[in-house]
Amino acid sequence: MKLTLKIWRQAGPQAEGAIHTYDVDEISEDMSFLEMLDVLNEQLINDDEEPIVFDHDCREGICGSCDLMINGEAHGPEVTTTCQLHMRSFHDGETITVEPWRAAAFPIIKDLMVDRSAFDRIIASGGFVSVNTGAAPDAHATPVPKANADRAFDVATCIGCGACVAACPNGSASLFLGSKITHLGELPQGQAERDTRVASMVAQHDHEGFGGCTNIGECASACPKGIPLDVISQLNKDLRTAIRHGH
Repeated sequence: MKLTLKIWRQAGPQAEGAIHTYDVDEISEDMSFLEMLDVLNEQLINDDEEPIVFDHDCREGICGSCDLMINGEAHGPEVTTTCQLHMRSFHDGETITVEPWRAAAFPIIKDLMVDRSAFDRIIASGGFVSVNTGAAPDAHATPVPKANADRAFDVATCIGCGACVAACPNGSASLFLGSKITHLGELPQGQAERDTRVASMVAQHDHEGFGGCTNIGECASACPKGIPLDVISQLNKDLRTAIRHGH
């Protein structure tokens, strides 16, 4: 495959960025999108040019690091992570535009890499359960109804990639936040801090500059792990309860 790549280049957070055009050839349809970028970077290095900076880690669809807007879609044309997107999803001779996440709460570090530490601060504000540490309890020590356990497992698959924020016209992280609230809210261990958790995490979400949810649904459509939109309903329900309880 021969491709034309239009890629956002930006030297640093305060630098002015611009789209640069590159041509790559002999790209296998079995390559992942990141492997294709590796080929381009090898080409740039051989030409004594600076390689393109992009974020990645596991390359197995688990860590959520590979955050790219591809032809205007979060993670590209398939509902998956960028590292699991393969070049067979594109056509020979195609022009592909690659940009970083576009959200005020995700400032650009360099080129295609953004700072997603706002998610970390949201988790630190309340996305945990305070329990005594020590020996692991027996598996049956805290019974959890199967329906609750299944629900908790389903929403816990969120990998914090930020595709929901990038896809949302408002730059809202409500799907991410709702998945964390719902996950802990389904478990007995999460009940003691349920009100303070949602109040603290929503306050941190707003402080970080994420927008509000208007139920457009682009977040759920872009989510590579299939987190359902109804976690936002659960988030709003828990927040209303916390407000009634004075939080």
